[in-house]
Amino acid sequence: MTTAPARPVDPYPTRGTEEALVYRKEPVVWSEPGTPGPFWPRELEDYERNGFFAVDALVTPEEVVELRAELDRLVADPKIREDARAIVEPRSREIRSVFEVHRISEVFARLAGDPRLVDRARQILGSDVYLHQSRINVKPGFGASGFYWHSDFETWHAEDGLPLMRAVSVSIALTPNFTTNGSLMIMPGSHRTFLGCAGETPKDNYKQSLRMQDAGTPSHKALTTFAEACGIEHFTGDAGSAVWFDCNALHGSGDNITPFPRSNVFLVFNSVENAPELPFAAPVRRPSYIAARDTTPLG
Repeated sequence: MTTAPARPVDPYPTRGTEEALVYRKEPVVWSEPGTPGPFWPRELEDYERNGFFAVDALVTPEEVVELRAELDRLVADPKIREDARAIVEPRSREIRSVFEVHRISEVFARLAGDPRLVDRARQILGSDVYLHQSRINVKPGFGASGFYWHSDFETWHAEDGLPLMRAVSVSIALTPNFTTNGSLMIMPGSHRTFLGCAGETPKDNYKQSLRMQDAGTPSHKALTTFAEACGIEHFTGDAGSAVWFDCNALHGSGDNITPFPRSNVFLVFNSVENAPELPFAAPVRRPSYIAARDTTPLG
């Protein structure tokens, strides 16, 4: 009789009885200095220091028109609303997010494989990349709810089994982003410390967390400590602008009670050398439309 080898000690424990702080063990920028790519060395230095970097015009105005029209089409499609990949607002029942848009839309599939995005992700992660997650986020005016403070890596580690901090997200604005209409907020420098959250992960937690997050959210005390140490910056910009941010950066966004909608497309690139394992702190994996298990390299 043989026994399975013991799993190595988790370097980033979370969802236990208490919160835990662990200093980051991996690089922020994985490529060697001087590696050619779309980012200038100074831009990578800013990204490494702050955990994010904004690009004023990642896609053209003409592309924004096409992407926004495709977003509107998906949101208005009754078949999409009935699909498990569509997440609705808990109060208004309006669509909040649609996942795996690169699988259900040729327009977003082309964007996900665009060298302007893929080459930047490769430059940051120092390897070929695949798409861990894609989605569109919709915040219409007059009451769309926000996304509470969190680290994506905490969730991806706990519930999807990503072993290392070797993933990067890009959020591309499809409408103007103002400080007043629920724009992205990030705590610069927070990516260097992992905040393990308290509390067990319920089974099928994603069904609740994608509407209103509970498990995996930091305490008020921890958030206050990070905010006082790091500060908070808003990402604002015209449609077509984008922000790249590290998987462990603490971020969130407020409700949109203005008349001005805020919509964006969100893509997560993960290194092919950081393939998901079994969840580190959840009873079951999340569905593949939320956390891909196909690690075929892009491009």
